[in-house]
Amino acid sequence: MIVALTDATVAVAGPKAAALGVLVRAGFPVPAGFVVPAGIEDLTGAVAEGLAALGDGPVAVRSSAAGEDTAGASAAGQYESFLGVQGVPAVIDKILATRESLWSDRAVAYRDGRTAASMAVIVQQHVDADVAGVLFTVEGGDSVIEASWGLGESVVQGLVTPDAFAVGAEGVAGRRCGGKRTRIDCGPAGPATSSVPPDRQQVLCLTDEELQRLHQLGQEVAAHLGGPQDIEFAVRNGQIWLLQARPATAELPLLEATTITAARGPADAAERAAGADCAERPESPLLRGTPGSPGTATGPARVVHGPEDFSRVQPGDVLVCRFTDPTWTPLFGVVSAVVTETGGRLCHAAIVARERRIPAVLGIPTVLTAFADGQPITVDGTHGTVG
Repeated sequence: MIVALTDATVAVAGPKAAALGVLVRAGFPVPAGFVVPAGIEDLTGAVAEGLAALGDGPVAVRSSAAGEDTAGASAAGQYESFLGVQGVPAVIDKILATRESLWSDRAVAYRDGRTAASMAVIVQQHVDADVAGVLFTVEGGDSVIEASWGLGESVVQGLVTPDAFAVGAEGVAGRRCGGKRTRIDCGPAGPATSSVPPDRQQVLCLTDEELQRLHQLGQEVAAHLGGPQDIEFAVRNGQIWLLQARPATAELPLLEATTITAARGPADAAERAAGADCAERPESPLLRGTPGSPGTATGPARVVHGPEDFSRVQPGDVLVCRFTDPTWTPLFGVVSAVVTETGGRLCHAAIVARERRIPAVLGIPTVLTAFADGQPITVDGTHGTVG
C-alpha cells in the first residue's frame, strides 16, 4: 500500500517523489522516506508500517501531485507541506490535508485549466536544519544559492531576505549578506519562529567549503537528472541533505554589475548572479532590490497587508507587500508586477512570477512606506528597480 522512496516512480508516486527516488538510487544524500500513493483510503496500517521503518523521530509530510515539479510547471508552494510531524494520528491528519490542498483555490488558480488528477504524499525523516535554502544550477556550470538560518521555509516562503551566493568551478564568485532577522526551527509543538540575534544577522550562514560542496552536489544532480535544477537543501551538523529537486522552469535575471564592489574588478555572470560581499549600492532616485522576474511594468501601487485587502486589487495594479503567502497566488493572474519587502530570487513568489511572466523585485526594506496606495510606479524586474 505504501511505496518506499527508493522505488518511487512518476506513475505511482508523482514527479516530486520520483525525482527523489532517482537521487536515492544514485546514492545522493536524501532523507529516508516512503510515499502514500493517491487513492489509498485505509491509511492507519500503511502509515504505521512506514513510520516504523523510519524510526521514532518527526517527519515531513509533502505533496507529490500529478504535474507538480515538472519542466512545464513547478507548482511552487501551491500544495500543503508540513514539517516536524510526529505520531500516526498526526501524520494521517497531515496526509489528508495535503490531499485536500489539490483543490484549494490557490492551487486551482495556479493550474489555470491544467489538470492535476491525483495527489501522492511523501513522508520523510525531518531534518532539523542549522541552515537551509535553495540551490539553482545555471547553464554553463554555475550555481546560485540562497540560504538562511534554520528551516528552509524562511527562504522558500520569502519570509527573510536570504544570504545570496554565486559559485562556479573556480570557487565562490560572489556573496551578499541578507536580512536574516527571523528563523524557523522545529520545537515540541512543531515549527516555530524566533528572532535571530543582531550579531548573527550579518554573519554569512554558509562557509566557502559548504558552498563548494553544495555546488558540486548541484552540478551532479543536474547532470543526473538531465538539466538545470531548482534544489532545496538543509545542513545539519555539517551534513548536507537534498530535500527536493525539480527542473528549472525559467531563467534567473542577473543582479546589476553595480552591486559588485569596484575594487573587485569587472563582474562576470556568476558574480552578477549573486552580488558582492554586502556591497553598498549607489544612491539613486529609484528603490533597488533583488531582481526576481525580468521585464518592466507600470501601474498603480496596491499596498496589500493581507487577504482582507485582496478585493482592492484591480487588473494592472502593482502588488506591493511584505511577502506573498501561497494563498496570494490568484493575484498573480491579475497584477502587472510584484514588489516585496523581503525574499530572494529563489522563493516561491519569484518562481511563480517568472512562470507568469510578470516582473518582480524583492527585498526592498522600505517599500511598504515608500509609495502611496494608488501611486503610479514602474517596476523593472530585470535590473531590480522600482520608482
